[in-house]
Amino acid sequence: MNFRDLGLSEETLKAIDEKGYTEPTPIQAQAIPQILMTKDIIGLAQTGTGKTASFTLPMIEILAHGRARMRMPRSLVLAPTRELAAQVAENFEMYGKYHNLSMALLVGGSSMQEQIKKLEKGVDVLVATPGRLLDLFDRGQILLSDIKVLVIDEADRMLDMGFIPDIETIMKKLPAMRQTLLFSATMPDEIKRLSQQFLSNPKHISVAPPASPADTVTQNLVMVKDWKDKEKTLLSLLKQEKIKNAFIFCNRKKDVDELARLLKKKRFSVAGLHGDMAQKIRTETLDKFKADEITLLVCSDVVARGIDVKDMSHVFNYDVPMHADDYVHRIGRTGRAGSTGIAWMLGTRKDDKYLDAIYEKIGQKIPVQTLTQTSEKQISEKQISEPPQKKSPVKPKPQKSISRPPVEKEDDSAGFGEDEDIPAFLR
Repeated sequence: MNFRDLGLSEETLKAIDEKGYTEPTPIQAQAIPQILMTKDIIGLAQTGTGKTASFTLPMIEILAHGRARMRMPRSLVLAPTRELAAQVAENFEMYGKYHNLSMALLVGGSSMQEQIKKLEKGVDVLVATPGRLLDLFDRGQILLSDIKVLVIDEADRMLDMGFIPDIETIMKKLPAMRQTLLFSATMPDEIKRLSQQFLSNPKHISVAPPASPADTVTQNLVMVKDWKDKEKTLLSLLKQEKIKNAFIFCNRKKDVDELARLLKKKRFSVAGLHGDMAQKIRTETLDKFKADEITLLVCSDVVARGIDVKDMSHVFNYDVPMHADDYVHRIGRTGRAGSTGIAWMLGTRKDDKYLDAIYEKIGQKIPVQTLTQTSEKQISEKQISEPPQKKSPVKPKPQKSISRPPVEKEDDSAGFGEDEDIPAFLR
């Protein structure tokens, strides 16, 4: 099957061809025809399956005819984080380039006045995080009475971040006659209740067991004695692996900053990214990473879901995630769209209960690898480094290893920064 078999227009097919895609992924092949027939959809798919295009492509076709009115968008896509919302918006821009459709992105950390100006002109597609959408609605800047298509993306992540009450509030403001598409990696009871309440006779689509890792990812585990050994082990891995680009996940935002600074001093091409950073910095950092201006991105789970970086070669779990689902989503950043990827995780004996939960979730144990520690001299000769500086080299002072006892993970969605999209019930 190819995209031409799915009933898409020549304009959309041209945009797809320009991206080099010819065959749809399984969820695209199943979802697109059903959405074009205006059916409600519940889509269960693991990360990296092409889920975003499975709803943006048919939405472009549905919205191709018609005209938006001032402050009355014709469709709405709800995403849990700014990064996910921005990626959905990029998909609409990419595949809708030959259609005369307007779009607005409503997220925290960006100019509200600029967003209001777009809404006043009328938009066909509105992509938003729940907090900013309700804020503008309460200010009287937006009406939701003309929504024809609603998409709830990453519904289980919405649940984790406490957005379900906001979702329910938003859905009650929408017209009863609409098409609703709900996508999730898992189907906890709360999401099942939400789908039963707001979807009409939905078509269920599942292309892989919920929350299972992709077969294209080679998983590895290295057990270290304690926290202070993690630094040396990570440096050894960064030396031995042929890395094009990689995410390095930490459980705590504080550790993201510390590890990024340490790798920077080791002259790696690296940056940090977490939810407490200003939106402008987050966007610029992610754009540089996607443009290969940065090789390593030390991050929290703010980028564990949905963020699509083409041909990501590696994912490193510097910390064992405390929730098994997070492991699946983290390593799902690599091995996407048929490409292969490699995932490494560093664990200690204190992580045994978290590792057991991961093994139960994925239905298998992760192969344990033994590494020979790379010397400091070898580290200085690594391939993944910043260009040499013109000034005379200065002998660096010895760096202290990061040593700390394991603590409870800081939820990246709970530590809302000044410009975060905060659930309504926490305001």
